[in-house]
Amino acid sequence: MSNHAIPAEALLVVDVQSASVVGDGALPNAAGLLDRTTDLITRARRDGALVVHLQNDGRPGAGDEPHTPGWELHLPVEAGPTETVIRKTHDDGFKETPLGGLLTGAGVRSLAVCGLMSEMCVQATARTALALGYRVVLPYDAHATHDVPAAPGISEVIPAAMVARVAAWAISGDADVTTPAADVRFTAPPRPNSPRPHGGTRSATH
Repeated sequence: MSNHAIPAEALLVVDVQSASVVGDGALPNAAGLLDRTTDLITRARRDGALVVHLQNDGRPGAGDEPHTPGWELHLPVEAGPTETVIRKTHDDGFKETPLGGLLTGAGVRSLAVCGLMSEMCVQATARTALALGYRVVLPYDAHATHDVPAAPGISEVIPAAMVARVAAWAISGDADVTTPAADVRFTAPPRPNSPRPHGGTRSATH
């Protein structure tokens, strides 16, 4: 870790679901994203930070349609007082979920966001966190998306890495978006064992 470590009391792992990281629908460099996300989760657990896995409930027929193989969280969850899963139906992980109450109850003031997709659920969740007054770090190498296909007369293919960078840059005035995942330093929030809000959360075993 460098001398520029950025503190975070919670880690939001956004939609790291099988449909997007394995098989034909896998993101470019999904393996690298999984490695860095796994490292973030491991260190957050070790240091007592709150870990929240967001899981998107897609529409019927979508790769992340609930209770299909693609919907499953790809990384194991160690459910307990400081780690949980929150299901969502919107890009924004705070919208119509207990995420805000969970963070408030734990006394979280700063958080890291990782996962996918950069320009959709990751950005939307980070924006709301900023609006609610949290200090947000979005490690540049721990979120990802797909290439944007070519559009005749408009543009050639836009590489996924460029799409992710632009998505992060759009919130860079308020969030730290140039820190690597390795430089996020986790600490326990003031009240890590506060009771979780009722409803909307569940334990998961994969």
